[in-house]
Amino acid sequence: MRYEDLYNEWKNDPEKFWINAAQNIDWINFPSFALDSSNKPFYKWFPDGLVNTCYNAVDRHVIKGKGEKTAIIYDSAIRSVKEKITYSQLLERVTKFAHAMSNAGITKGDRVIIYMPMIPEAIVSMLACSRIGAIHSVVFGGFASNELAVRIDDAKPKAIIAGSCGIEPTSIIPYKPLLDKAIEQANHKPNFCVIFQRDELQAPLVSNRDYDWYEFQKSSSECTCIPVFGNEPLYILYTSGTTGQPKGVVRPTAGHLVSLMWTMKNFYGAGENDIFWAASDVGWVVGHSYIVYAPLFAGNTTILFEGKPVGTPDPGTFWRIIEEYNVDILFTAPTAFRAIKRSDPVGKFIKKYDTSSLKTLFLAGERADSDTINWASNKLKVPVIDHWWQTETGFPMVGCPQGLNSPPVKIGTAGLAMPGFDVKVLDEGSRTSGTNELGSIVVKLPLPPGTLPTLWNADDRFKQSYLSRFPGHYDTGDAGFIDSDGYISIMARTDDVINTAGHRLSTGAMEEVLSEHPDIAECAVIGVSDDLKGQLPLGFICLNAGVNRNHEEIIEESISLVRDKIGPVASFKMAVIIERLPKTRSGKILRGTMLKIANGENFKVPATIDDPSILEEIKKALIDLDYPKKS
Repeated sequence: MRYEDLYNEWKNDPEKFWINAAQNIDWINFPSFALDSSNKPFYKWFPDGLVNTCYNAVDRHVIKGKGEKTAIIYDSAIRSVKEKITYSQLLERVTKFAHAMSNAGITKGDRVIIYMPMIPEAIVSMLACSRIGAIHSVVFGGFASNELAVRIDDAKPKAIIAGSCGIEPTSIIPYKPLLDKAIEQANHKPNFCVIFQRDELQAPLVSNRDYDWYEFQKSSSECTCIPVFGNEPLYILYTSGTTGQPKGVVRPTAGHLVSLMWTMKNFYGAGENDIFWAASDVGWVVGHSYIVYAPLFAGNTTILFEGKPVGTPDPGTFWRIIEEYNVDILFTAPTAFRAIKRSDPVGKFIKKYDTSSLKTLFLAGERADSDTINWASNKLKVPVIDHWWQTETGFPMVGCPQGLNSPPVKIGTAGLAMPGFDVKVLDEGSRTSGTNELGSIVVKLPLPPGTLPTLWNADDRFKQSYLSRFPGHYDTGDAGFIDSDGYISIMARTDDVINTAGHRLSTGAMEEVLSEHPDIAECAVIGVSDDLKGQLPLGFICLNAGVNRNHEEIIEESISLVRDKIGPVASFKMAVIIERLPKTRSGKILRGTMLKIANGENFKVPATIDDPSILEEIKKALIDLDYPKKS
């Protein structure tokens, strides 16, 4: 079917479009209607339908005789461990763990935090929660204790499931001390924790609170799937907020099922026997949607990869996996390919492997530069599809759908709006921007099934964060433009959330942490351009009067502080000490001007600046850090 025809079909009758799409999943009670818009802007899709996520991901494939098909391929390049899990085996593991949780008092609507590395038990935990109607919240393994504590207090989980450690190429990261400290810091205390003990590090268990993974389910057997209404939450996934306080994105059960199932065939072009590999982490939205749920909904084989694109052991890891498992579709962040390209620019490692099974490469997570796209296309000889979406939406908003007869890819753009998304570019006065004119990317309400209906226990914050700036529209927080053919280019964030290696991070949160240092009077953090990771945080620090300590020591302490409070994922490794921050006369820090200086872009001295001479100091302070980068 032609993309244009399908998009118009959606636009002409959105509710009919999604009711038709809903027929591709298995319901306990099929919904009598699609959309409840009686309480705008809190829209509900398929609210009277009854369904179960785990049943659609696992049970139905076994019932249909596909139990011996491989559901999950686990490949740990770090541990040199490989495992294939069939749908029947997955069903057995999930039902057993779900039964154990049910016996321990977890019921429908209870929250369960999952703090796990990239191991099959993480997927089992997620599916087991969905089986009994519990709401899971996966927190990226290794997140700092205070970040985990904030999420514990917000979600108020009855249980926490964790691994004893995470494993990096050069180190082991103990998770249990981080978990213990987080529980100590949090006001809310879970009833119990289940700890999966990894061979590489056994963690001590707290008596009467912590249970070993295997001991916990020693006497359990099986349990049935609990019916869930369509609008009830499947999970909460926390994303960075501009204030540093994380936002709990709510994922509704039925819309999530319907939209993800639709994307596998229509957007990603996946056939029922395809091997689908999303090289991400289960702690991020890509891992939720396209490592765990969508491939299993569609009955595909999904790959769970524990490793890095380079260094585990070399830049040929991706190609080895493609050859070994006959991967059909690869989805990863541009950062991964920039790392591989940097280590192996001529592609000698690609020549060592047979990658002919690969049909398509999809990139998302941050803007994909043309050099990386062209390099990947030339080396792999497959279409490279950049596309754009967010934690809040859960599936692609913009791209070139490979399951449809879509127009050609335009390198440098994110593609075309997908059914469900009426994308516009507006200026500050909420007027529609002209062709190729930069503005704020927004989506007309209502959003499609599967997108966030609100934030967890924060309806007012949901409206303030996403709906207040442009009434009647969802504000994506991104800036860009639409060309004359309808192709959408995403250029930058419009707030202070930066994207480092596909991870959305709040510079405001980093500023709050830096401000805790006793020698720091004020600070600013910006996201400077980086060829490998997309953006890296760079801190500008102003010291209190009378501080005469060594500047390098203060910078090192500041870097450690951010690492301890936010975690290594922040990639905060650069800071400079300056006398003053450039500000407007009203006291606002001119972060945009600082960013242009650091990136070597042309800029005008703002008319509202209180002292233009400070900009010269900013330039001098950046010289030692080699910003702007020399070509």
